[in-house]
Amino acid sequence: MRYHRVILYFEAEILPALMEFDTHVTTVNDNDKPESGAFPNKRQRKKSMVWEHFTVQSVGAGITRAYCKQCKKSFAYISGSKLSGTSHLKRHITMGICQVLRQKNEQSLFCNTDASRDSANRPKKRTRTASGYAGNGSLFDQERCNHDIAKMIILHDYPLHMVEQQGFINFVRTLQPQFNPLSLNSVEANCVSIFHRKKLNMVNLIKGIRAQVNLSLDLWTSNQAMRYVFVRGHFIDGDWNMHHPILKVITAPFSDCDDSLKQGVVTCLSDWHLDGRLFTLAFDKSFSSETMIGNLRSLLSFKSPLILKGQLLNQNCYARVLSRLAVDSLCSLRETIGKVRESVKFVNSSDSHKNKFFELKQQLQVPSMVDLLIDDESKWNTTYHMLAAACELKEVFTCFDAFDPDYKTIITISDWKKVQILCTYLKFLYDAANILTEKLYPTANVFFCEVSKLQEEMAHAAFSDDYFLSSLIMPLYEKFDQYWRESCLILGMAVALDPRHKMKLVEFTFAKIFGENAESWIRIVEDRLRELFIEYNTQMLPFAAIDGDEIFLKTEPYQEESCDNSVFYDDVLSDYEILISDLKSELDEYLEAPLLPMVHEFDVLSWWKLNGFQYPTLSRIASDILSIPVSTLFGDSVFDTKIRKMDRYKSSLSSSTLEALVCTKDWFQYESLPIDVSNALVKLEF
Repeated sequence: MRYHRVILYFEAEILPALMEFDTHVTTVNDNDKPESGAFPNKRQRKKSMVWEHFTVQSVGAGITRAYCKQCKKSFAYISGSKLSGTSHLKRHITMGICQVLRQKNEQSLFCNTDASRDSANRPKKRTRTASGYAGNGSLFDQERCNHDIAKMIILHDYPLHMVEQQGFINFVRTLQPQFNPLSLNSVEANCVSIFHRKKLNMVNLIKGIRAQVNLSLDLWTSNQAMRYVFVRGHFIDGDWNMHHPILKVITAPFSDCDDSLKQGVVTCLSDWHLDGRLFTLAFDKSFSSETMIGNLRSLLSFKSPLILKGQLLNQNCYARVLSRLAVDSLCSLRETIGKVRESVKFVNSSDSHKNKFFELKQQLQVPSMVDLLIDDESKWNTTYHMLAAACELKEVFTCFDAFDPDYKTIITISDWKKVQILCTYLKFLYDAANILTEKLYPTANVFFCEVSKLQEEMAHAAFSDDYFLSSLIMPLYEKFDQYWRESCLILGMAVALDPRHKMKLVEFTFAKIFGENAESWIRIVEDRLRELFIEYNTQMLPFAAIDGDEIFLKTEPYQEESCDNSVFYDDVLSDYEILISDLKSELDEYLEAPLLPMVHEFDVLSWWKLNGFQYPTLSRIASDILSIPVSTLFGDSVFDTKIRKMDRYKSSLSSSTLEALVCTKDWFQYESLPIDVSNALVKLEF
């Protein structure tokens, strides 16, 4: 019946109107070109602004075309029963396709001064066209413009007061004369408003996941006696996607850093509804005191009492540990490295020196193709690359003083040998740090192999018969060995949840590193996994049902219901422990299952997503452990030799505004990252 009513309405109302319009346009004389609004029927009056620049003309039976008043070019408008619309006509005017109109606009802009742009001498039609449309053909939207300016400032760290600078105002008004300048206060309010809207979305995301949340603390300093701690969250959502948003920026004066930091973490947990959901807390010893470490440990135990009683407090940042080792090794050869640096600077100081160096290189037939670049002493990897390149060209440097009398630096054969040994071990550190540059946020399981390999290499060098090698590496080994012993629990648990390795890699590696003491270290990792399994099962106990010889865990909210074959426990932890001691647990089944093939491009999160239904409790443990932040630094900060400094401008902002700008920029950048579509091998086990 609905379709019949539509057809009757079309025949009674729409069709007669179309026939009347068609009859009218076909009777227009060819020499009489009616303009927009010439039709006598008021209902058919054209209101679009394009008709100030176009006329319509009938060119045949049922065919009408639109003509540009400026360039006389014709466009399709009506062809039979088909109406072409006006979008293509708008583009012709607003996007500068009409050359005649564009030339007139350019001449007018060139002739008029800034003071006379909005004067009465300006043609009204051109003004209306230029200001009535934005670049995409729509009407100018001041509110949207204000939002985009705020987003631009957030993304590119522009100062807020740029909106009050005359150069910026002139530029934007050239593009859009209708633009109303913003004040500093208004653009600041817009930035904070964007922050609160996006924060609400992030809060809802975190509230909607079942996983625990890991936190990492990254310290920045400033010249204003203030410390800034970036609190970043790390968690895996229900679709097994990793998230690493900055949740808070804690501003703490040097004089009261410990108390301010603890209070800031407490506030962060409250703001983001993370009480009882904190799994680990990662930070670095470089900015911590014993008092602060104790405070954070007690805080972790209090906020998450069931997670191994706070044992997973991680006070070692992987990237900073490597950087400190690299800096220490470079300092041990400071004078020799200084000679190499001066030599590289000399070669790069002029084209004449470069040409002579290249000519000598050819004469000596040195095959190296590396570039000699001066290092940035704030990035230790650039110093490593400079030294490695210089070592490849050491023969040229050795003879260069005879080839160019201006070259005065003398580097002995013994110096070059020391630099080569240093480069060998800097390369181990460089390769270990590259985990953090190859992928923005790697899962925790990938670190075990690199850390254990570095531990073995440094132990071998530290106890070498070569006196120089041993004296160079021994201090580094002692520091790294401490890091290894403090971190191998977390790293071992993470790699055990990689189905390609499980406990086999832990057993093999610990046997090589700890020797006869390996068994006790292996037992620590396995016992902690079992403790976690019991704790997570305890948390899920109200949803557990025992049927026959198997344990089924219900993931939906518990609802009391009548079931003859199910027994629900409320508070029977001891009985439950006795039960699972008699039955083969998920953990045992997982560890005893065959290892997956060694595939390099393996997506461990996809594997757990597919196999989570078989290991429901263990998969929850995996989601929390694999998202543990082994390092608080990522990307271009990995090779920093110093703690980063907040610039003078940002230090002048209020703490709330600074937090809004920093957090929102991080969230915008995260949204712009491409979706990681993995082609990794995953296997569904049965």
